[in-house]
Amino acid sequence: MKGPTTAAFHGAGRLSPRKMAFITGTLLLTSTGFLCRILGFFYRIFMSRAIGAEGLGIYNMVHPLFSICFAVCAGSIQTALSQYIAAHQENGRVVFRTGLVIALGLSGILSWGIYSQADFLAEHILLEPRCAPFLPAIALSVPFAALHACINGYYYGMQKSKVPAFSQVAEQVIRMGAVFLIADIWMAAGRELSVDLAVYGHLIGEMASAGFTMFCMGFFPPNPGRTEGANLAFSGAAKALMALALPLMGNRLILNVMGSAESIWIPNRLTAFGLTGPEALSVYGVLTSMALPFVMFPSAITNSMAVLLLPSVAEAQAEGNEGRISSMISMSLRYSCYMGILCIGIFTMFGEQLGTGVFHDGSAGAFIAILSWLCPFMYLATTMGSILNGLGRTSTTFLQNIFAMAVRLAFVLFAIPRFGIMGYLWGMLVSELSLALMCFLSVKRLVPFRWDTMQMVVKPALLLLLSIGIWLAASQWLGFLRALPVFVETSCHIGVISLCYMGLLLLFHRRRPLP
Repeated sequence: MKGPTTAAFHGAGRLSPRKMAFITGTLLLTSTGFLCRILGFFYRIFMSRAIGAEGLGIYNMVHPLFSICFAVCAGSIQTALSQYIAAHQENGRVVFRTGLVIALGLSGILSWGIYSQADFLAEHILLEPRCAPFLPAIALSVPFAALHACINGYYYGMQKSKVPAFSQVAEQVIRMGAVFLIADIWMAAGRELSVDLAVYGHLIGEMASAGFTMFCMGFFPPNPGRTEGANLAFSGAAKALMALALPLMGNRLILNVMGSAESIWIPNRLTAFGLTGPEALSVYGVLTSMALPFVMFPSAITNSMAVLLLPSVAEAQAEGNEGRISSMISMSLRYSCYMGILCIGIFTMFGEQLGTGVFHDGSAGAFIAILSWLCPFMYLATTMGSILNGLGRTSTTFLQNIFAMAVRLAFVLFAIPRFGIMGYLWGMLVSELSLALMCFLSVKRLVPFRWDTMQMVVKPALLLLLSIGIWLAASQWLGFLRALPVFVETSCHIGVISLCYMGLLLLFHRRRPLP
């Protein structure tokens, strides 16, 4: 790599077009991500009351098979498309078509395998025979997931994030509308609502996202009117694409297999702790479908940054622009710390009210408060991992994720039988802390960047405490909120603290030149 160019310092007082495009894309993905998560909360609230915690637990045991298939035929190819096209936009169209053929071929094989072996997979792999009736719908959703993943990868590679962003909204809105309609029809017919409802919702959502992205490809292509790729044959495109995709595919397959083992073993280990089968599935359902979604909600921001960081870093590396990479790293670190520290304060203070007000489950609130300490480490690991992938260090991120997952599995196998679900929560904290530290040190060795503990940790922590103090001082004027439902009242209090915190961050922001 070369050192920072003069252009990297140009206009230190204003944003460069590339940086503005990155921030704009992040804001777009973040806003649609937040919208989808807000809609998802209403969806989860409905599901928790329609099929119960045990039903959610069964559904979450089925989903790992889809995750494994997605890792093989969709997620890895989407990332490879995004990374390759960002650096070789002139070959974008032919590489996209190649990736689509490969992804759909793999998805068809995997879909047939799940459909034809549903009983075997439910009994011997998922360790829960009741999952078998739901696997055919999961199998049918795999090709649709592969289709929209490839299209999204094409748009990300061209650094046009509107279609992927709005496809999330289309998926969520159509899924919710269809599920509410199905539930009304079933209840009118006297049919009991069951896990079928969640599985059909998953399938409808994948179909909706695929249909939306196909429509956009036809009417709003990412590179209209261009004829690039004519000199790149299918075999050449396949070789170039799979050179990037195969390591990612292997990495994600192993990680998803380990993640699936975790999902399958948690209820099993909870029974070893002394819970009955239904009790174990209920605890698992509360954790994965009630508590974790709250903690993951703010990650819409860092996930959006991570998605856009990979092609941006790959492009900057191809240009030899180390200054641009350093700037993106420092920016992503700063905002990850800002978000993580805010979430610790919010979820520790209001976790119990959120769990009780939304899901009417006190254990969900306790889980939220404990899991809040995951936030800063989870956000840092997400953004740093994406930067490592953009720099071509996929093997590094793979080994680090393997280690972190192994730590969690060790806690599942050995801590849960002794301490119950608390043993798993401790394992998650240790795992995310280890992963964040490893990612941070790996990026630091590759690219010099600025880490300022005072600005990134101490300042936001002090400003959060000041924001809480302002909220407490103003609480006498917020007494009218007690007349509102618990969740609405809590949301208003959270909004006040968040606005104070963001305002203080802006007030005390110190503009610094790019490294």
